[in-house]
Amino acid sequence: MIWPEPFILASGSARRKQLLESAGLDFSIQPAHVDDGQLDSRCMTARAWSAAMAWLKARSVMLQDLPADQRAGTVIAADTVCELDGTIIGKPASRESARDMINRFRNRSHGVTSGVCLLRADGSVRRIFTDTACVTLGDLSDDDLEAYLATGEWEGKAGGYNLMDRVDNGWPLTWSGDETTIVGLPMRQLLSMLECPDEEVSS
Repeated sequence: MIWPEPFILASGSARRKQLLESAGLDFSIQPAHVDDGQLDSRCMTARAWSAAMAWLKARSVMLQDLPADQRAGTVIAADTVCELDGTIIGKPASRESARDMINRFRNRSHGVTSGVCLLRADGSVRRIFTDTACVTLGDLSDDDLEAYLATGEWEGKAGGYNLMDRVDNGWPLTWSGDETTIVGLPMRQLLSMLECPDEEVSS
């Protein structure tokens, strides 16, 4: 099998963890040593950038001193970015930048792209793919935005928000595409690849 267990999630994201758990996969967590906030996407597209970051994260875990049993397993790494008017929007560095990001999204649609890298932990096989969904934020009130910013929940979130948390809190959000792509791990494509390992998923 191309993608053998054990699976290793190269992320400390609670949402990605929940997505894999909901799919019934057994996995361990080994966060990557990659700080994407220190890197510059320059003129790259969202698809190219998220794919590159997913590869760097997977490679980071591969190069760690993994236990012998994990060396025979598969690393799952992902990266998610938003895109508006052709510009990549990553994670906000401050409360002010989170406010600016979300204000730019108000009453408009933006893209959310997640890149995924599957990597045999011994480095012998690699597959990278991306998926994009479209999110529309309606007329969010100033009071609701400021109340959200005060919670600090924007920290570490691509575009400054998490889809399902904001839906649960009544934000005027609609979307098209795979909602798990927006959350941070496109499960439709991932499970298809894991279940049909001899078929390459195109990016």
